[in-house]
Amino acid sequence: MNLLKKGYSVSRNIVRYLLKKHEYVKRKAQKNITMGGHPDRNAQFENITQLKQDYLDAGNPVISMDTKKKELLGTFYRNGSLYTQAAIQTNDHDFPSSATGSVIPHGFYDLKRNTGYITLGTSHDTSEFACDSLFQWWVNEGIIHYPKAKSLLILCDGGGSNSSRHYIFKEDLQKTANALGLEIRIAHYPPYTSKYNPIEHRFFPHVTRACEGVVFDSVETVKTLISRTSTSKGLTTIVHILDKIYETGRKYAADFKEIMPIVFDTHLPKWNYRAIPQE
Repeated sequence: MNLLKKGYSVSRNIVRYLLKKHEYVKRKAQKNITMGGHPDRNAQFENITQLKQDYLDAGNPVISMDTKKKELLGTFYRNGSLYTQAAIQTNDHDFPSSATGSVIPHGFYDLKRNTGYITLGTSHDTSEFACDSLFQWWVNEGIIHYPKAKSLLILCDGGGSNSSRHYIFKEDLQKTANALGLEIRIAHYPPYTSKYNPIEHRFFPHVTRACEGVVFDSVETVKTLISRTSTSKGLTTIVHILDKIYETGRKYAADFKEIMPIVFDTHLPKWNYRAIPQE
């Protein structure tokens, strides 16, 4: 506008040229400003790096675990576009009361094999659900590809259904280790560092891409869409529906803290521990 007032007329092409010349490009905001820190952050990252290498060298599985955002089922709008011959009609408001249900995608990413596994829950994201999902992954995938595994390393965040602070997760984890007869080692990422969990950048973005623009009208539709998640570098995905009702607000057994067989590491024990199977 200032140029026009001064009697200058500049075309769009000239503006584009000048922007490029002075290194102006369109950019998306990046979530890189850390909102908090922890004095043991670097020590835990170094610990995770060493654990991963030790497990991979020994031929034991290294799995990254997390839960994607809960999705409502019904004719709700979803970001993305599709090739269609007619407009896709959805509700003008996303009221949960209008949903026919919900779906909770709980994911595992196998670092060695570059494969993803999603358990679709239809109830609540609880520690029991997380551990049931782990059980399903092992019996359907893990034991097939790692028949000689002595231990399983799981990398996960420190909150949510697998919170590092909640003993109910440790109790359910111990039950899972007992049921599988397999040692399960947990390594939590420090607070405010969940984006470094491998599943967050190696698997979940591709799941999102595979589901863009499609209406989630049923859990079967979600399963079909996520099953198509793949990349040119070989990523494949398996999806399992876990239609079980999970109770919220569960408490761990009164004497669990006193008698639990969970073995905490001497180094950063709040984030590193093992569930050793008990006979």
